[in-house]
Amino acid sequence: MSKYIKRRHNVTVLLYHIVCPIKYRKKILTKEIEKTLKEVCFEISTRYEINFIEIGSDNDHVHFLVQGLPNVTVAKIVSIIKSVTAREIFKKHPEIKKLLWGTNLWTTGYYANTVSRYGTEDSIIKYVQEQGQEKYYKKIYSSPNQLKLFDEN
Repeated sequence: MSKYIKRRHNVTVLLYHIVCPIKYRKKILTKEIEKTLKEVCFEISTRYEINFIEIGSDNDHVHFLVQGLPNVTVAKIVSIIKSVTAREIFKKHPEIKKLLWGTNLWTTGYYANTVSRYGTEDSIIKYVQEQGQEKYYKKIYSSPNQLKLFDEN
């Protein structure tokens, strides 16, 4: 489970769901490669302060639930994960290079989403609205382009 990261001037719980597809969506994630991936991710945790909360694979892509620091962007986290894991997996499993026709383990793209430890978007909106004097809450701003996760049919 994620923990508070306490620094001198901030306390954070920044969680990200990141999905990285294998190049050409090749189904190469065997038990041995998954074991190597997990070991490499533990090394990344120590060196880069990226806390891996959960890692899951589906043969052609990997889901990472990670906790990061506020001064490290999601793009930087993804870059670290993809570059270090690719280098180490190729080192320990060189046969994969033949399956992927080159030196890239991952596609150039990825999926990233923030995750809340304490609630959904609606529960956070409600929490903010209930702060201060409950009867006198005045909405200062509400985006007209709020993210719709599901079709409202």
